Amino acid sequence: MQVKIPEDWELPESAVTPEGGYRSRRSIVKALGLAAAFPVLVPGLSQAAVKAPTKLNKKYPPPKGTKPTHFKYVTGYNNFYEFSMDKFEPRILANRGWKTDPWTLEIGGLVEKPLKLDLEQLVKEMALEQRVYRFRCVEAWSMVIPWDGFPLAKLIKKAKPTAKAKYLKFTTFMDKKAAPGFDRYDYYDWPYTEGLRMDEANHELSFLATGLYGRTLPNQNGAPLRLVVPWKYGFKSIKSIVRIDFTEKQPGTLWHDAMPKEYGFYANVNPAVAHLRWTQARERVIGAGALADRIPTLAFNGYEKEVAHLYEGMDLKKHF
Repeated sequence: MQVKIPEDWELPESAVTPEGGYRSRRSIVKALGLAAAFPVLVPGLSQAAVKAPTKLNKKYPPPKGTKPTHFKYVTGYNNFYEFSMDKFEPRILANRGWKTDPWTLEIGGLVEKPLKLDLEQLVKEMALEQRVYRFRCVEAWSMVIPWDGFPLAKLIKKAKPTAKAKYLKFTTFMDKKAAPGFDRYDYYDWPYTEGLRMDEANHELSFLATGLYGRTLPNQNGAPLRLVVPWKYGFKSIKSIVRIDFTEKQPGTLWHDAMPKEYGFYANVNPAVAHLRWTQARERVIGAGALADRIPTLAFNGYEKEVAHLYEGMDLKKHF
């Protein structure tokens, strides 16, 4: 199956990043091997949430044998049910008046002192970096994405959770006027929620993204702040976060609560455990073309060496 982005969705020449800005980021582009596909500036999006250029973290180059997915696929092929179940509509619907600047992040639960943070100010306090991660959807398709942001562990440290805190619960926005999916798909228990165990959240790979490809995070990709956990299926990487709560017990999450036999709480990428309706052994690479073969899915999405120890002693077929 070939993914084709309609031509009228492509950005106009007038939106191309100015030459001066382009030159200031050439070292990052060169390191990523992206010179021919460097993204253009998305018109109408706030630049408050990301400072360019971000510093490329050389520990996270494109995985061996891969290259980053073209910008037009990363920003044009999205799951964002708050707007639509169609992969192509969020690119349009999420940019029809939905405001992601200013944005406030609240932190509560088992913390020494609850916080209410202005995102722009928070980002200024963090040293943003760029990491290139594999991205594997539970629907058996994949991308490779250069994210800009900061480690989740930095925010956890700032929040000062108490000793009783064992999990993090993430909650996204809920604005029925801006996003038609809330009413259209009212059988879901909105707002969207997700969760991580504390050791998962503190792992160096867990990342809070404020941008991609060196630019501000587009609305359809979860602006202005989203979670990225590359060894888990994509639905764990919750978009447009407005609240984080530290809890003692495992929090409820939208997909796990709705269909626990199909969407596990841990959701670690595991080619040996099939979804009830399809195999997870192979995946379709978005942008590879209609004739490209599906490739084998890697355990923990290729990050087994880094994260497998987190699950020692667990039956990963039971705790999927």
